Amino acid sequence: MELLYAALVGYFLGSLPFAYWFGLVQNKNLLAEGSGNVGTVNAWRVLGAIPGVLVLILDVLKGLMAVALGAFLARDLNGGLLAGALAVIGHCYSIWLLGRGGKGIAPAFGVLLAVKPSLLIAAAVLFSIAYLLTRSSYRAVLLAALVLPLSSTFIGGNMAYLWLGLGIALPLILKHLPEWNRGVKNAERPTRNDERKNKHL
Repeated sequence: MELLYAALVGYFLGSLPFAYWFGLVQNKNLLAEGSGNVGTVNAWRVLGAIPGVLVLILDVLKGLMAVALGAFLARDLNGGLLAGALAVIGHCYSIWLLGRGGKGIAPAFGVLLAVKPSLLIAAAVLFSIAYLLTRSSYRAVLLAALVLPLSSTFIGGNMAYLWLGLGIALPLILKHLPEWNRGVKNAERPTRNDERKNKHL
Protein backbone atom coordinates (compact mmCIF):
# COMPACT_ATOMS: atom_id res chain seq x y z
CA MET A 1 0.00 0.00 0.00
CA GLU A 2 2.89 2.35 0.76
CA LEU A 3 4.19 1.95 -2.80
CA LEU A 4 0.75 2.89 -4.14
CA TYR A 5 0.79 6.09 -2.08
CA ALA A 6 4.29 6.83 -3.34
CA ALA A 7 3.20 6.31 -6.95
CA LEU A 8 0.14 8.56 -6.55
CA VAL A 9 2.14 11.34 -4.90
CA GLY A 10 4.81 11.10 -7.59
CA TYR A 11 2.30 11.35 -10.41
CA PHE A 12 0.41 14.19 -8.70
CA LEU A 13 3.57 16.25 -8.19
CA GLY A 14 4.79 15.60 -11.73
CA SER A 15 1.44 16.52 -13.25
CA LEU A 16 1.42 20.05 -11.80
CA PRO A 17 1.67 22.20 -14.98
CA PHE A 18 3.59 25.21 -13.69
CA ALA A 19 4.37 26.51 -17.18
CA TYR A 20 0.70 26.46 -18.12
CA TRP A 21 -0.29 28.26 -14.90
CA PHE A 22 2.38 30.94 -15.41
CA GLY A 23 0.89 31.46 -18.85
CA LEU A 24 -2.58 31.97 -17.41
CA VAL A 25 -1.21 34.72 -15.16
CA GLN A 26 -0.23 36.56 -18.36
CA ASN A 27 -3.49 35.65 -20.11
CA LYS A 28 -1.63 33.31 -22.44
CA ASN A 29 -2.31 29.67 -23.23
CA LEU A 30 0.95 27.80 -23.77
CA LEU A 31 -0.97 24.91 -25.31
CA ALA A 32 -1.99 27.24 -28.14
CA GLU A 33 0.97 29.64 -28.32
CA GLY A 34 4.56 29.19 -29.34
CA SER A 35 5.38 25.55 -29.93
CA GLY A 36 2.35 24.38 -27.96
CA ASN A 37 4.60 22.60 -25.49
CA VAL A 38 4.11 23.10 -21.75
CA GLY A 39 7.69 23.31 -20.61
CA THR A 40 10.66 25.56 -19.89
CA VAL A 41 11.66 26.42 -23.46
CA ASN A 42 8.20 27.44 -24.60
CA ALA A 43 7.59 29.32 -21.34
CA TRP A 44 10.83 31.24 -21.94
CA ARG A 45 9.88 32.04 -25.53
CA VAL A 46 6.28 33.06 -24.91
CA LEU A 47 6.33 34.42 -21.35
CA GLY A 48 9.87 35.71 -20.96
CA ALA A 49 13.13 34.82 -19.23
CA ILE A 50 12.03 35.15 -15.60
CA PRO A 51 8.93 32.92 -15.93
CA GLY A 52 11.04 30.50 -17.97
CA VAL A 53 13.66 30.22 -15.23
CA LEU A 54 10.98 29.85 -12.54
CA VAL A 55 9.31 27.06 -14.53
CA LEU A 56 12.65 25.28 -14.87
CA ILE A 57 13.33 25.48 -11.13
CA LEU A 58 9.85 24.32 -10.18
CA ASP A 59 9.88 21.43 -12.66
CA VAL A 60 13.26 20.25 -11.35
CA LEU A 61 11.92 20.52 -7.80
CA LYS A 62 8.97 18.32 -8.77
CA GLY A 63 11.38 15.50 -9.49
CA LEU A 64 13.40 16.08 -6.34
CA MET A 65 10.33 16.23 -4.10
CA ALA A 66 8.72 13.18 -5.69
CA VAL A 67 11.73 11.02 -4.86
CA ALA A 68 11.97 12.37 -1.31
CA LEU A 69 8.26 12.00 -0.53
CA GLY A 70 8.03 8.61 -2.23
CA ALA A 71 10.90 7.25 -0.16
CA PHE A 72 9.36 8.75 2.99
CA LEU A 73 5.90 7.28 2.40
CA ALA A 74 7.20 3.84 1.47
CA ARG A 75 9.98 3.96 4.08
CA ASP A 76 12.20 2.59 1.37
CA LEU A 77 14.22 3.96 -1.55
CA ASN A 78 12.16 1.86 -3.95
CA GLY A 79 9.23 4.13 -3.14
CA GLY A 80 11.36 7.09 -4.17
CA LEU A 81 12.34 5.40 -7.43
CA LEU A 82 8.71 4.64 -8.22
CA ALA A 83 7.53 8.14 -7.34
CA GLY A 84 10.34 9.66 -9.40
CA ALA A 85 9.42 7.70 -12.50
CA LEU A 86 5.74 8.59 -12.06
CA ALA A 87 6.66 12.26 -11.67
CA VAL A 88 8.22 12.27 -15.13
CA ILE A 89 5.20 10.46 -16.57
CA GLY A 90 2.87 12.92 -14.84
CA HIS A 91 4.79 15.88 -16.25
CA CYS A 92 4.54 14.50 -19.78
CA TYR A 93 0.91 13.39 -19.45
CA SER A 94 -0.73 15.69 -16.92
CA ILE A 95 -4.21 14.98 -15.63
CA TRP A 96 -4.67 18.75 -15.29
CA LEU A 97 -4.16 19.15 -19.05
CA LEU A 98 -6.15 16.07 -20.10
CA GLY A 99 -3.06 14.06 -20.95
CA ARG A 100 -0.96 16.81 -22.46
CA GLY A 101 2.23 18.11 -20.89
CA GLY A 102 5.90 18.88 -21.26
CA LYS A 103 8.75 16.81 -22.61
CA GLY A 104 10.03 15.62 -19.24
CA ILE A 105 13.63 16.83 -19.21
CA ALA A 106 13.46 19.10 -16.13
CA PRO A 107 11.68 16.66 -13.79
CA ALA A 108 13.92 13.84 -15.02
CA PHE A 109 16.92 16.00 -14.09
CA GLY A 110 15.51 16.42 -10.58
CA VAL A 111 14.73 12.73 -10.18
CA LEU A 112 18.18 11.55 -11.25
CA LEU A 113 19.85 14.16 -9.06
CA ALA A 114 17.80 13.09 -6.04
CA VAL A 115 18.33 9.35 -6.53
CA LYS A 116 22.03 9.32 -7.41
CA PRO A 117 24.00 12.24 -8.86
CA SER A 118 26.08 9.69 -10.74
CA LEU A 119 22.95 8.76 -12.72
CA LEU A 120 22.58 12.38 -13.78
CA ILE A 121 26.25 12.62 -14.72
CA ALA A 122 25.97 9.44 -16.80
CA ALA A 123 22.87 10.78 -18.57
CA ALA A 124 24.65 14.07 -19.28
CA VAL A 125 27.64 12.24 -20.73
CA LEU A 126 25.38 10.10 -22.92
CA PHE A 127 23.53 13.20 -24.11
CA SER A 128 26.80 15.00 -24.88
CA ILE A 129 28.17 12.08 -26.90
CA ALA A 130 24.90 11.73 -28.80
CA TYR A 131 24.82 15.46 -29.51
CA LEU A 132 28.38 15.42 -30.85
CA LEU A 133 27.39 12.58 -33.17
CA THR A 134 24.05 13.97 -34.34
CA ARG A 135 24.38 17.74 -33.81
CA SER A 136 20.75 17.85 -32.76
CA SER A 137 19.56 18.06 -29.18
CA TYR A 138 16.23 16.28 -29.67
CA ARG A 139 17.96 13.28 -31.24
CA ALA A 140 20.54 13.36 -28.47
CA VAL A 141 17.77 13.20 -25.85
CA LEU A 142 16.22 10.24 -27.63
CA LEU A 143 19.46 8.31 -27.89
CA ALA A 144 20.42 9.06 -24.28
CA ALA A 145 16.95 7.93 -23.14
CA LEU A 146 17.34 4.65 -25.01
CA VAL A 147 20.50 3.87 -23.03
CA LEU A 148 19.21 5.21 -19.69
CA PRO A 149 17.63 1.94 -18.45
CA LEU A 150 20.91 0.09 -18.95
CA SER A 151 23.08 2.80 -17.41
CA SER A 152 20.68 3.13 -14.46
CA THR A 153 20.78 -0.62 -13.81
CA PHE A 154 24.57 -0.69 -14.03
CA ILE A 155 25.03 2.22 -11.65
CA GLY A 156 22.20 1.32 -9.27
CA GLY A 157 23.12 -2.33 -9.09
CA ASN A 158 19.63 -3.85 -8.97
CA MET A 159 16.44 -4.28 -11.00
CA ALA A 160 14.63 -1.42 -9.26
CA TYR A 161 16.91 0.96 -11.14
CA LEU A 162 16.00 -0.73 -14.41
CA TRP A 163 12.35 0.14 -13.78
CA LEU A 164 13.35 3.68 -12.85
CA GLY A 165 15.28 4.00 -16.11
CA LEU A 166 12.38 2.60 -18.11
CA GLY A 167 9.86 4.85 -16.34
CA ILE A 168 11.89 7.93 -17.23
CA ALA A 169 13.00 6.85 -20.68
CA LEU A 170 9.66 5.80 -22.16
CA PRO A 171 7.85 9.16 -21.82
CA LEU A 172 10.97 11.00 -23.01
CA ILE A 173 11.17 8.77 -26.08
CA LEU A 174 7.47 9.11 -26.85
CA LYS A 175 7.62 12.90 -26.49
CA HIS A 176 10.78 13.38 -28.58
CA LEU A 177 10.29 10.73 -31.26
CA PRO A 178 7.98 12.92 -33.40
CA GLU A 179 10.81 15.48 -33.55
CA TRP A 180 13.38 13.04 -34.98
CA ASN A 181 13.15 14.21 -38.60
CA ARG A 182 12.68 17.88 -37.89
CA GLY A 183 15.41 20.11 -39.21
CA VAL A 184 15.88 22.07 -36.00
CA LYS A 185 18.58 21.93 -33.36
CA ASN A 186 16.36 21.83 -30.33
CA ALA A 187 13.56 19.71 -28.98
CA GLU A 188 10.92 22.39 -29.52
CA ARG A 189 8.89 22.61 -32.67
CA PRO A 190 8.99 25.90 -34.57
CA THR A 191 6.50 28.36 -33.18
CA ARG A 192 3.29 29.02 -35.03
CA ASN A 193 4.53 32.54 -35.80
CA ASP A 194 7.68 31.07 -37.35
CA GLU A 195 5.57 28.73 -39.47
CA ARG A 196 3.44 31.61 -40.72
CA LYS A 197 6.54 33.64 -41.58
CA ASN A 198 8.08 30.74 -43.49
CA LYS A 199 5.01 30.52 -45.68
CA HIS A 200 5.68 34.05 -46.93
CA LEU A 201 9.37 33.48 -47.71
